[in-house]
Amino acid sequence: MQADGTTSAVLRSVGLTEDRVARCAPLTGGTFNTVSRVTLTDGSDRVVKIPPPSTPGTLMGYERDLLVNETTFHACANGSAPVPRVLHSELDPAAPTGPYVIMSACPGRPWSEFAPGSLSTAEERLLRNDLGRIVARLHAVTTPDGFGYPSLAVGPLAPAWRQAFTAMTDAVLDDADTYRARLPRPTAGIRALLAAASPVLDDVARPALVHFDLWQGNLLVDGGPGARRIGGIVDGERMFWGDPVADFVSLALFANVEEDEDFLTGYAQGGGQPVVFDASVRQRLALYRCYLYLIMLVETVPRRASGEDREWAWTHVAPQLESALVDVESALRTGN
Repeated sequence: MQADGTTSAVLRSVGLTEDRVARCAPLTGGTFNTVSRVTLTDGSDRVVKIPPPSTPGTLMGYERDLLVNETTFHACANGSAPVPRVLHSELDPAAPTGPYVIMSACPGRPWSEFAPGSLSTAEERLLRNDLGRIVARLHAVTTPDGFGYPSLAVGPLAPAWRQAFTAMTDAVLDDADTYRARLPRPTAGIRALLAAASPVLDDVARPALVHFDLWQGNLLVDGGPGARRIGGIVDGERMFWGDPVADFVSLALFANVEEDEDFLTGYAQGGGQPVVFDASVRQRLALYRCYLYLIMLVETVPRRASGEDREWAWTHVAPQLESALVDVESALRTGN
C-alpha cells in the first residue's frame, strides 16, 4: 500500500521520496491523528503522525498543538523508557506540509490486541511489573519550567499544580458548555466541586512527566511466550507536567490501581519507594478521574462519534465520572 497524498508530501519534505518507500500502512486504534507505519526500502520503519485540521468545532481546547506535547514527551522520556525517537517534526500549522512528526518504530504490538487468555497469568503479572518500573522512571523526569501542557493550549505553564490543573479542568468544562455535552451533572456544580477540593493539589511540589494515556492500546508488548516485555510506550501527545499520581487513572481505567499489586511493586522497585495511598493521594486520584472521564464524555461531540459510541460512553464512562465526583464530595465532608 502506498502513502496517501498528505503522508507522501510529509515524507518528501524530509527527503523520503516514493522510490525509497516500500510500504505504507495505516495504524488503527487511535481516534484523533492520522498515523501510518512506513517501511523504507532499506528495511527500516518510520511512524508518521499527522493531526487533523484545526477546523472550528472539531477540537477540544487542550487539543490545540498536541504534537508539541508529543515531541516533548518523547524527547524527555528518551533514556528513561522505551519510547520512539523523534526523527523529524514540523510543529507550525502554517507550514506548507502542516504539522507532523516522524518517529522511529518501537518493537511489539499493542497489548490491547492480544486476545483474552492469550497471555498467561504469569506473563500478565510480569508485564505489569515491568510497566511499573518503566512508569516510575518516567515520573522521575521533571522540568524547571512549571506545571501544565507544554503546548500552552490552555494557558502558560504555572508555578503551582493547583493553578495548572484548575486551568485544565476549566477548559474541559468550557468545552462541555460549548458543545452541550451530556454529563451526569451540570457543569456549574462540577466546577464548584473541583474548586472546593483543589487545595489538596498544593501537596504536589514537583512537576513530573505524566503520560496520562497509558491504557493498553498505547503499550506495545514485544517477544514470544515466556519472554514478553514492554517494547514501547507510544502516543505521548496528551502528556503534561504534573502530579505523577494522575497517570494511575489510565493505568487502571475503570478499575482501582490500589489492587494492582504487580504494577505497584514494579513502581516501587523502579522509583525506590512505594506508593502510599493516603488521604491526599486518594483525593487527588478522584480529581484526576473526574478530569479523564470528563474528557472522554465531552470529546464524543467534536469527534462526531457514532450513536453507538456515544451510548457506550454514557453507559460506561458517565457512571465512572459520577463515582469520582461522589468520592471528591466524600473527601470534602470527612476532611480526608
